[in-house]
Amino acid sequence: MDCMERTRPVFEDKILYELQRGRNVMVVAHANTLRGLVKIIDNLGDDEIQEIAIPTGIPVIYKFGRDMKPIAPNGNRQTAFQVHMKGMFLEKPGLLKEGLKLEEEWSATVPGYNSTMNRNLRSMTALERSLTKLEAERALGDWAGQFVAADGSIEDDGGDGNMGKGIRLVDEDEVWAQGLHDLEEGQGFDPDSTSFKRSRDASDYENQEEVVVQTIRASNPCIRPLPTVINISDTDTRTIGSVPIRKDAVIVMIRHGKTEHNKLGLFTGWEDVPLATDGVTEAKEAGKLLKKHGFEFDVVYTSWLSRAIETAWYVMDEMGCLWLPIIKSWRLNERMYGGLTGQSKKAIAQKYGDQQFKAWRRGYKVKPPAVSSFSQHYPGNDKRYSKYLRDVRISLRESLIRSIESGKFTKARKFPKSESLHDCMARTIPYFTEFIVPEAINNGKRVLISSSENAIRGLLMHLCEIPEDKITDLEIPNGLPLIFDVKSKCIKLLDDGTGEDPLKKYNFGSAAPYLFRPCETEDGPDEECDIRWMIDPTSVYSDESINVAEFIGRPKIDAMTASKQSEKSAEKIPSA
Repeated sequence: MDCMERTRPVFEDKILYELQRGRNVMVVAHANTLRGLVKIIDNLGDDEIQEIAIPTGIPVIYKFGRDMKPIAPNGNRQTAFQVHMKGMFLEKPGLLKEGLKLEEEWSATVPGYNSTMNRNLRSMTALERSLTKLEAERALGDWAGQFVAADGSIEDDGGDGNMGKGIRLVDEDEVWAQGLHDLEEGQGFDPDSTSFKRSRDASDYENQEEVVVQTIRASNPCIRPLPTVINISDTDTRTIGSVPIRKDAVIVMIRHGKTEHNKLGLFTGWEDVPLATDGVTEAKEAGKLLKKHGFEFDVVYTSWLSRAIETAWYVMDEMGCLWLPIIKSWRLNERMYGGLTGQSKKAIAQKYGDQQFKAWRRGYKVKPPAVSSFSQHYPGNDKRYSKYLRDVRISLRESLIRSIESGKFTKARKFPKSESLHDCMARTIPYFTEFIVPEAINNGKRVLISSSENAIRGLLMHLCEIPEDKITDLEIPNGLPLIFDVKSKCIKLLDDGTGEDPLKKYNFGSAAPYLFRPCETEDGPDEECDIRWMIDPTSVYSDESINVAEFIGRPKIDAMTASKQSEKSAEKIPSA
């Protein structure tokens, strides 16, 4: 009874509040807490509630009248309801259990059942499916080609015309490579056309997205070394062992894992696409790495986009903290790409030229073409924004359009139809300074922010004081935790144990020197930074300093081997 009674404040303060505003509410909980809600909603006594059962995995639906009283259900063959309850089960209790039992039998008797049912299939948009299918067809062609001799010749006796000359064959690999490329770009393709010819080098069709090569940095990134840990589990970091837990306030920013849009080179923006399989792996690896370094969080912030929310979930799952509060804000959304949304970056560059493409993609205050009010990509046509977003002013023009469309007066808000990088930061930075800082950072909380590249660019521009003319040159790798130390006011990376230089492993763009500045506290250099990465190629160091740094960076060896190597080294070093 105590367990059921503590659900009353949740119903009266939270659930009832949403119901009174005409909103649908979903509650996912445990049997006795759900019975507590049933007791309140149906106004049941202590004896009556004892007769109520809540089967596992079967939704119970309540409908409410204007007076917030439950309405008795009308059942059918597929639904059922219990005595004393006005809530309706969407399926008859017992069917799920029978279904699971049948599935277990199939798993044991049907060949290939488990491998088929357990495939990790990620949802895709129609465009992603089409382009992925083309990639699969290419792969199929490559596979089939291994069974055909590449230099095989075809005999020709001249009896089929062509004045007895040999048959001149079109290079089909070349034709189909060109044709598949054209299909990706939205162009027509007829492989049987005699006028088809190759007009460009194969290198022209490589990824045309601008790759920014990092310049030599003036300061190296601070790498937080892996702590000494006992009983580490490589497969499950949720049972990691004795890792010292970080208690100081910290901000960890992570760009969502890769999506199929990222992999196919499409402008994504506010289009809501899920993580690709690679992206799920990146998010999980990030969670494991944070756990290994002893990180814990008090609050998580994400955007309203699924890819950022999913990334936060996977990170939290690996860290064993799915119960943490997640605060979602549209102000952490990716930049709105307007009419470019869902378009191929290569196709845009070919159609409008590299200069215009770079201006739209990298210009700090240049907006892409605006999207139409009736486009599927306009946020006003997305229920999550039109119904739930309230901190944007009403638009007279959009209200007039919606009123004419619906035949009745309808208020509509002024959602962005296109954004420059400056516009994106104009909503992201104030949200950070006016909400995250006073509510979390100033209260000593440890914060995780899962968002998109341009939103994180804005946060880094503010935190690291990166100039406006340099911020567009900063690249944010997918799924990599960026640690902002509140005390030393700098960005740190986490040692992943591979021994690789992170600036060689990841591309941070030519603005990397503005991101990785020296980490210093009031007492001097930050002792948390691993000196393996503090050798600056632009500075002069003593041989002794370089030897020490190189030794620390080497793989660990046993004591006997180390002793022998030290003796050999001593013979080579001249006495002072």
